[in-house]
Amino acid sequence: MPLALVALAIGAFGIGTTEFVIMGLLPEVASDYGVSIPTAGFLVTGYALGVMFGAPLMTVLGSRVPRKRMLMLLMGLFIVGNLLSALAPAFSVRLIGRVVASLAHGAFFGIGSVVAADLVAPHKKAGAIAMMFTGLTVANVVGVPLGTLIGQSVGWRVTFAVVAALGVVGLAGVAKLVPDVPRAEGVRLRHELAAFKNVQVLLAMAMTVLGFGGVFAAITYIAPMMTHVAGFADGSVTWLLVLFGLGMVGGNLVGGRFADRALMPLLYISLGALSVVLALFTLTAHNKIAAAVTVVLIGALGFATVPPLQKRVLDHAHGAPTLASAVNIGAFNLGNALSAWLGGVVIAAGFGYTAPNWVGAVLAAAALALAVVSAALERRDGASGPVVAGSVPAEQPAAAVHH
Repeated sequence: MPLALVALAIGAFGIGTTEFVIMGLLPEVASDYGVSIPTAGFLVTGYALGVMFGAPLMTVLGSRVPRKRMLMLLMGLFIVGNLLSALAPAFSVRLIGRVVASLAHGAFFGIGSVVAADLVAPHKKAGAIAMMFTGLTVANVVGVPLGTLIGQSVGWRVTFAVVAALGVVGLAGVAKLVPDVPRAEGVRLRHELAAFKNVQVLLAMAMTVLGFGGVFAAITYIAPMMTHVAGFADGSVTWLLVLFGLGMVGGNLVGGRFADRALMPLLYISLGALSVVLALFTLTAHNKIAAAVTVVLIGALGFATVPPLQKRVLDHAHGAPTLASAVNIGAFNLGNALSAWLGGVVIAAGFGYTAPNWVGAVLAAAALALAVVSAALERRDGASGPVVAGSVPAEQPAAAVHH
């Protein structure tokens, strides 16, 4: 794998850390600004919305900018947002900093996926995408627990200053290691938009929303579920999240390895197993060991879907994939927001802390159903390879590709 993928993974590590570390530092932030925990929770919601809307916005704004330069600009925006977060004198400024940082998220992963895929031979594309996403998954194992520890020990502002420093390292890596890839001639915004006329692109995005929504329906409420149902101590939630992160790392790597060989079978297995495991979580949540094992499996099965779904979007919008790739990253966050809301609804309705697991199981099963429909449509259309969305010129592979 090219060294450029390491630079992309470092940027992904910083972005993953800043996205999730806030969840462990909400009490400290709320206390510092004199606001309630629910009010501080807007820092989570604001970030998710920023990713969802920022992904297409930043991609469109950067449509005429070479990809390497755009990745550098996005890392610069990420650095500014985190520095603003670290120095914010008021909660409103802190929220603005959070949103500024989020604007870089979707476009970085979207454009980065295209660049990563172009850096390698066609049969290694999903593995290259998985390599970049490894930075995001490792952030949940190392960056988030370490950032939480720093924030609780010496102050949350230090945590976000460190994250900004990670952004500087990522920016330097992109500048030094990512090759200059010329934009494909003749590809314009209307070509990028044409990808959304392809039903396979839309189905892949819907699978992203539902499949990853299944994961976060359960994980959003892991703290009350594990402490009130499984009987873990409050301090155990941190290492349970580390286990979840380890599952994510493993699932992402397995997904990247097999998506290049058997993409649709991988989706069938991972989404089907995810639905079953989430349903069983309503039972295993009552036993500490079984609950811990289930948390690992949810992380692994959930993230095993990421490389194949991202690759499927790239395949079916391969004439002009940048905007579709970025929007699919926003779809992950839409799934997070949707499932967190539905999980809260069933808890508020009195069904208990394990009820979100049923929500997740249904969402994952719905994603599996869409995968079956997608494959059936592909067979019906007699597709022997990737379907081009409209009359779009094919992009030229990067100079770094080795066939």
